[in-house]
Amino acid sequence: AMNELFASFGLAMLTGVLCIYIVLVLLFKGFVQPVTILTALVLSIPGAFLALFITHTALSMPSMIGLVMLMGLVTKNAILLVDLTNHYHREAGLSVRDAILKAGPIRLRPILMTTFAMIFGMLPSAAATGEGAEFRAPISIATIGGLITSTALTLLVVPVAYLLLARLMEHLAAWRTGTAAAKLGQATRIAGLVTLV
Repeated sequence: AMNELFASFGLAMLTGVLCIYIVLVLLFKGFVQPVTILTALVLSIPGAFLALFITHTALSMPSMIGLVMLMGLVTKNAILLVDLTNHYHREAGLSVRDAILKAGPIRLRPILMTTFAMIFGMLPSAAATGEGAEFRAPISIATIGGLITSTALTLLVVPVAYLLLARLMEHLAAWRTGTAAAKLGQATRIAGLVTLV
């Protein structure tokens, strides 16, 4: 039963990540920046497992439901940050580094406000001991743990990932331009030789 449960959970996680990635590709009109946002998912999983370990809660179907639900919640912070960074970089004309430094402090307050609202909203369910608590508590505990770590690390890791991916894309564009220029130069030389012959 546990093997079937883990197999179903793995399929659900994979499907959720793919759905999120497709939606982000449509929203940001590119395939690279959604990868930056998906780093928030990776940062949330250790926090969820740590919260389950600290509270001595078993990894069960309810806690796995919390992990799946967590995927949709943690991407919100990264979307808020990346969207404003894109605005400053593309529309305001700032460099990538300056856009990140300007967007970070502005988005810090709404990110913290929404995260704390979700955490405090789930605390009664996580601490409940009444009827049905054995099903609701693991969902809330996993979600709270994932939200805490993803929020703390997203504010640090996502801007760095954004900057690194932007530099990588610049290097790739420069390499393509250099390759195209080299091919054009080679074609020009060949054409010149043909003309001379």
